[in-house]
Amino acid sequence: MAAIPTARSTGSHGLRRESHRPADRPEAPARWERPALAAVLGVAALLYAWGMGHAAIHPYYGAAIRSMATSWRAFFFGGLDTSGSITLDKLPGAFWPDAVSVWIFGPHTWAAALPHVIEGVLTVWLLHRIVRAWAGPLAALIAALTLTFTPVTVVLNRATIPDTALTLLLVAAAGALQKAARTGRLLPLITCGVWVGLAFQTKMLQAWLVLPVFAVVHQLTAPDPPLQRARRLLLGGAVTLAVSCSWALIAWVTPADSRPYVDATSNNNPFSLVFGYNGLSRFTDDATAFGAVPATAASRTTGNTGWGMLVNHTVGPQIAWFLPIAVLAAVTALIWRAREPRTDPLRAGFLLWGGWLVVHAVVFSVSNGNHAYYTAVLAPAIAALAGGGFALFRSAYEAGGRRRLWLPSAIMLTVAWAFVVDGPTWFASRLLAFAVIFALCATIGLWTSGSRASRGMVQGSLAAGIAATLLVPAGWAVSSLDPRYAGASTSPTAGPVGEVYRRALHHPSAPRRAGLDRPSPRDTALLDYLIAHRRGEKYLLATQAAYPAERLLRAQAQPVLVMGGFTGNTPFPGALQLGNLIATHQLRYVLLTHLRPTTPATTWVKSHCERVRSGAYGWRTRGNFGLYDCRAQD
Repeated sequence: MAAIPTARSTGSHGLRRESHRPADRPEAPARWERPALAAVLGVAALLYAWGMGHAAIHPYYGAAIRSMATSWRAFFFGGLDTSGSITLDKLPGAFWPDAVSVWIFGPHTWAAALPHVIEGVLTVWLLHRIVRAWAGPLAALIAALTLTFTPVTVVLNRATIPDTALTLLLVAAAGALQKAARTGRLLPLITCGVWVGLAFQTKMLQAWLVLPVFAVVHQLTAPDPPLQRARRLLLGGAVTLAVSCSWALIAWVTPADSRPYVDATSNNNPFSLVFGYNGLSRFTDDATAFGAVPATAASRTTGNTGWGMLVNHTVGPQIAWFLPIAVLAAVTALIWRAREPRTDPLRAGFLLWGGWLVVHAVVFSVSNGNHAYYTAVLAPAIAALAGGGFALFRSAYEAGGRRRLWLPSAIMLTVAWAFVVDGPTWFASRLLAFAVIFALCATIGLWTSGSRASRGMVQGSLAAGIAATLLVPAGWAVSSLDPRYAGASTSPTAGPVGEVYRRALHHPSAPRRAGLDRPSPRDTALLDYLIAHRRGEKYLLATQAAYPAERLLRAQAQPVLVMGGFTGNTPFPGALQLGNLIATHQLRYVLLTHLRPTTPATTWVKSHCERVRSGAYGWRTRGNFGLYDCRAQD
């Protein structure tokens, strides 16, 4: 395995001239590289695709995906139902691949999950490619393995949540930024802006968290004078802004009666959705910031916040296994290479991935409503730093001297940290024992060898050390193949933490795994009743908030008027609008629930419409819901 390459001690102009020469391109892969990468990608595909037919379909997003697959209006604007009366409370970009897959293959659970499997495998492949160009083949292989076996990565890629697309696009942006900083060319920087803009379409403002890091890395490490670097950066920033705001701008200029109502806003403004509901309201006590509507308590009070968030008993087992080695590698590399030229590409890489990690960690620590799976965006940075760190320490080991002890110490540190992360549950205690054995063998082998005559022993010891660091997180990751340890479909989480989440968030009346085209007998009875009594109305049903509607929308692609949007707090439709829909024979039935707040529209229904006996539509008890027939208003 090749040692990590060192930066050439050249000035910025010399480095730029060399970047156009074939010698500056990545060296041809060694014989072991392609089979090793193929094996890693195969394992990743197996982990992410196993049991895809019973994947964790997010109930709310799954309903929108099926609707978007059957209507162009719903597809472009992210309509929750086929009529596109109201949008999701997120931008639709992350769900476009899912909707296309369902459109091609049909309303199957595996069809909705397939794009996320592909996105996960592509992220592993792309990270390997980027890290190899930066720190060499050994670092690339370790980074790919680390990302593949990060528990939150595995469990998220087996769900239908936007963070998989966000992570892939940001990794692509980091690769383009790395190339722009190394070569000083404008096109890679423009490409970086496009990738970040597309990432914005998947998770909005979270995609912009990398921008300060990208800007600093480019300005500090790219060749050419500062003014020329700044001009390139401004052009790249303009592209980022244009691509990021493109959908919101199109929706904003589209007449309100020609598009769905923008959910989670009090003013039907897409910019309020982006910068208010999904922006300022998460960092302030003002739940109505910038035109947002108050969110549900569950989406704002998950408890995962504060400076210890990344290492708490919930989030730590999902993401933090390689956190110490990542931090150690970033700090050590910046110190060791402090005297290298400004354009040193190796130091630039540690600055890039280290900055990515620090900015996200700070933002998550000061924001509220953080689900554990949000931290999946940290996985590529931690994996890249772990790979680059091990390769850096191996290079120091081969150079000899006092730094020779850093490599075995890094292995022991990572295994010791696994005790801390796994300690609250001892879920992988047996694997911990094997990890300790492998780590001791690696440490002894590295301490007692190092000469060229014992190169095979060094490589074997290093392989044992890498295996020791991966064993326990891999155990947590593989556990998610069992639905019991995969968390809830709304909050995918691996291991015994996932089991707790599944029990806490699993609603008694919901199926164990929400899927497409899998209605429960209770939902089937209601759908049959509504379809049998439909007399040409535009909407099959109106529901109070998304919760009652999403189950029916996953079962059948029907036009359902979702009053109040996801939270039930969105002021759409108003009482007058609802009355007009009923008077013009566009709507007859309304399903209300006391689980969501009362609005003027729901009050109007209760005072003007007749409640239907639950036995008429096959329900033994009404439970939390009540069906109202508004035909009497004709």
